[in-house]
Amino acid sequence: MDNLDGWFPYREYRPHQREMLDLAASVARDGGIAMIDAPTGSGKSSVVSALLAESRGRKVLVAVRTISQLATFMRELELVRKKRGGLKFAYLIGKSSMCPLGGEGDVYRRCEGVKAFSTALMRERAQKGSLVPANDRQIRQQIRKMDPEHPLICPYFIHGKSFVEPEDAGLKMIPSAALRVRAERVSTEMIWPDQLAGFCGDICPYDTMMHAARDADVILVNFYHLFDDDIRAQLYLSLGIEGHDALLLIDEAHNCGDVVQSIESVTIEERDIVQAGHELAGRRRSQHQADAVAQVLPQIARFMEALKASHEVEDWFEPAIFQKMILSGTLYRSVEEVVDDLLKISEGIREKNMQAGEFRESAIERLTEFFYRIFRSAADPAYLTVYRKADDGTVALEVRNIDPSTKLQDLARAHACCVLISGTLSPIESYRRYYFGDLPVTTISLPNSFPPENRRVFCANDITTAYSMRRDRENLARTEDYITTFAALPGNLAIYFPSYDLLNTFAERCAPRIRKKQVYVEPKETGTAAAMLREFMALPGTGRSGVLFAVCGGKWSEGLDYRGEMLSGALVIGLPLAPFNRVRKMVISYFRMKFGEEGEFISYTLPAINRALQALGRVLRTPEDRGMLVVGERRFLEPRVHAGLPPWMQAEMSVCTVEEFKKEAGRWRS
Repeated sequence: MDNLDGWFPYREYRPHQREMLDLAASVARDGGIAMIDAPTGSGKSSVVSALLAESRGRKVLVAVRTISQLATFMRELELVRKKRGGLKFAYLIGKSSMCPLGGEGDVYRRCEGVKAFSTALMRERAQKGSLVPANDRQIRQQIRKMDPEHPLICPYFIHGKSFVEPEDAGLKMIPSAALRVRAERVSTEMIWPDQLAGFCGDICPYDTMMHAARDADVILVNFYHLFDDDIRAQLYLSLGIEGHDALLLIDEAHNCGDVVQSIESVTIEERDIVQAGHELAGRRRSQHQADAVAQVLPQIARFMEALKASHEVEDWFEPAIFQKMILSGTLYRSVEEVVDDLLKISEGIREKNMQAGEFRESAIERLTEFFYRIFRSAADPAYLTVYRKADDGTVALEVRNIDPSTKLQDLARAHACCVLISGTLSPIESYRRYYFGDLPVTTISLPNSFPPENRRVFCANDITTAYSMRRDRENLARTEDYITTFAALPGNLAIYFPSYDLLNTFAERCAPRIRKKQVYVEPKETGTAAAMLREFMALPGTGRSGVLFAVCGGKWSEGLDYRGEMLSGALVIGLPLAPFNRVRKMVISYFRMKFGEEGEFISYTLPAINRALQALGRVLRTPEDRGMLVVGERRFLEPRVHAGLPPWMQAEMSVCTVEEFKKEAGRWRS
């Protein structure tokens, strides 16, 4: 038995799976970067076994985006543990999901504040001989008197600590016996995220998992733990590791770019300027810089007011003009001087708020980050200055990151190895260039291992959502025919559109023609959408079925696992391209400068193809699933777009007209 066989938890490998795992093992052994494009059912989660087989005492970090992906790896690791014995793993999801304390404001800042106050209180009582803080009468009394909406003490943190008095040393705070017992159990038993708070009881779940992670072989983290520099630095410090001590596995890697860009971008709104003025008024006595910065705020407000005259919903603004306008009539000669003063004021406000138990991010802190990014963006073309107008007419200013490659390259180089996996990394060479530029990367694309007889793939060559054809009567009529014909197929079905406008247009026109099925139209409100989706997914269990009208890249198209009868087919109407405005043109221009002719495909067409593939990928989740995948857009037959589809889909795709599709749908029903 070779090393990989010793860690692989199943009796046999799936088609092409061994090839994928050998690649991951070689990268773990020798270092470097690997990208794996493997459809659902390829056994991608077993890549963690390959990394463990070559870990040699190094930690394996697995970054996931959703709780469902976390659960997939937990199940995989539990199988590995049953085979190997002794394997320990822990997970660290966001503190907002793990913190039982409650209260207002940012959960990370609240945690930092209450831990600092609680530590000072515990140490004070320990110096008077009370070495078990949870049993201290004064501490318990203060906890009872505390306002739960504005906590200054964390009882969960306190229950997880105790003190010892080593010889020739002062007091030392250590994890309590109760925390150590729970941490050991949680790393060796299967405790699901929704069970964690109950399992931990009066001990902090996050501290419990962090303690478990120090001794764990595998740590599951969310994307923000990995891609946010500050959070990652604090995490690695707590774990006592460096990047070169860790083997990195990133799941759902097609989302890396979007997540990095969201972390690296910052936005301010008109209400932030008003709130910043109130905050500065409270600092004028204690910080002389407050008066100088206060002169800048009306200038920003005037700049935002002038943008309201624009007819564009989103557009670029010239940073040099912005800087000149906001400095005019103030004491400042450069934005760098404004940033320096804002940093000093921001630190003072943060410290004051933390002492008062106020854990919201202040407007001044947000303004500081915005000005810092504006200052940096002047010399970095990977950042654009953008304004957006909301439905109510208010304006927001944004410094937007448009290129995640620097961050991803730095991250990959900082770890012993970096393996990225996804079911939609096609074409993999384009993603390789987009993420890693000229860095050496080993890539592999696997074929679809599910039985081809269980699926049909169609592409319409007689409809389009191209703007020039959106008012064409015959094109609209044919599109409606595709939708209503598809909706008559058996089982739960989903129809995806490029935008909410097109979604609502066709839902209104087609829903009255859909018989014997409940129609669900994706709302913009998250809470309502979640409840409607649960109802839709429960229909097959009651002998009924429904049709989802949803948006590509929306709440019902990614990260959801519609297994079995929950979804029997998907139709994507149109090519879900981003709005083509001046900002989009500038992004394309940037990537053309970087990659030449392929730059437009990488920055504009590739994300649209991926949104379509993610929507279609909700259907076939197991080898037993049966379903129909339909692309209602003739642009997918254009050579460059068609080449962006996975090879298996290109090979299986049948080109059709609406009349041909009606015949094929009839055969599928029978």
